Amino acid sequence: MNEGSGLVALVDDDADLLHATMQLLELAGFTVVGREAAEAALAVIDRDFDGVVVSDIRMPGMNGLQLFDRIKAIDPDIPVILVTGHGDVDLAVAALKDGVYDFIPKPYAGDRLVEALRRASEKRRLVMENRRLREAAALAADGLPLIGEAPAMRRLRETLRQIADMDVDVLVEGETGTGKEVVADLLHRWGRRRSKPFVALNCGALPETVIESELFGHEAGAFTGAQRRRIGRVEHSSGGTLFLDEIESMPPALQVKLLRVLETRSLTPLGSNEVRRLDLRVVAATKVDLGRPDQRGDFREDLYFRLNVVTLRIPPLRERRGDIPMLFGHFLGKAAERFGRPVARVNAAVSDHLQSHAWPGNVRELAHFADRVALGFGPDDETKVVPSQSTEPEASLPERVAHYEAQLIRDALRDHGGDVRGAINALGVPRKTFYDKLKRYGIAASEFRNGGDPQSVREQT
Repeated sequence: MNEGSGLVALVDDDADLLHATMQLLELAGFTVVGREAAEAALAVIDRDFDGVVVSDIRMPGMNGLQLFDRIKAIDPDIPVILVTGHGDVDLAVAALKDGVYDFIPKPYAGDRLVEALRRASEKRRLVMENRRLREAAALAADGLPLIGEAPAMRRLRETLRQIADMDVDVLVEGETGTGKEVVADLLHRWGRRRSKPFVALNCGALPETVIESELFGHEAGAFTGAQRRRIGRVEHSSGGTLFLDEIESMPPALQVKLLRVLETRSLTPLGSNEVRRLDLRVVAATKVDLGRPDQRGDFREDLYFRLNVVTLRIPPLRERRGDIPMLFGHFLGKAAERFGRPVARVNAAVSDHLQSHAWPGNVRELAHFADRVALGFGPDDETKVVPSQSTEPEASLPERVAHYEAQLIRDALRDHGGDVRGAINALGVPRKTFYDKLKRYGIAASEFRNGGDPQSVREQT
């Protein structure tokens, strides 16, 4: 079995031929979804369909050419292979000009179909990977993008899109450096409030004597030194988004006032009797689990429940180590561009650090490390990094990611003597993903066994 060959939607109204072809493709390593009608196949095909469609041309109801037209409208980059009878060859040739990936005349040898599917699957995989990388790059904000293919990161991005337009308060949990403000900013920019202010306040950065005025504002003469009226952050954010970072650090007295504002959607500034209505959306961020009394401390339980309409958790970097090559490649390219230097080649010391370091500072720490590497330093000030002669500064994000990812895979195999299981565990990636990447980069695990250290493994980027 050729592991990791890809997904196939197979359509044929001949039930016997359909099942026989499914068995053939499954033995070749494909995951096959079989349907006897084109309409049924369309139910499993959308723009995120990560595979290839194989269809007979002659079918009752919707035929193969009509199915191709429907698929092309969904996503023109989904490869479609048509299986044709002798009399359909002219139709198939015309369809090739219209974008069909390939056609196979009946009768055909099984290996002919398998080979066509492998080529088409590789094409689809590259299309989907570049889409994901472009999407990830588009998420970059303040140097801390929500880049990542870990399941938790995909779910996070999907949830952000789903709730961006909803007027619900959101609690964001995550360690320092994971990108909590990025999440808040994306919620704002992806929703209908994007044209109004995004107002951020770090509750742990201001003394108690200042934070009340910053949050709720005051009228002139409200207290000694209040010479002018001040609009507070809460009122200024009306219509937009109020981001309260380190909410767990808010003084208890202010928690009571904030709770009332959240419940009434109104406030009365210090020194005024006027109640001001607010169109308010609050995104609060915390480094601790406020749902646990041992971590909540003196944070009010009722305020926690009021904020906890939707809770989003950002995983720390150590829980998604498979994303490190992609993130590091992104940050290194950005740093090289910012400093006007060629993209550095990752040496063994840098590679070891990327794999073994715990990254307590999370994505922010990784970004700072990429800055150091771009400037010529490694994990410590004594380690120098040689600028790459093969990776140009203008290399695209996918090219940079591929370069570093392939090197990390080789290093993991070398460290584990070619043992695939050990390398997979060290890199923290799914087994299928690991084999896909071996195939893409032309890396043979067997060459690293018995102390092997290949110096010239072919890299297909």
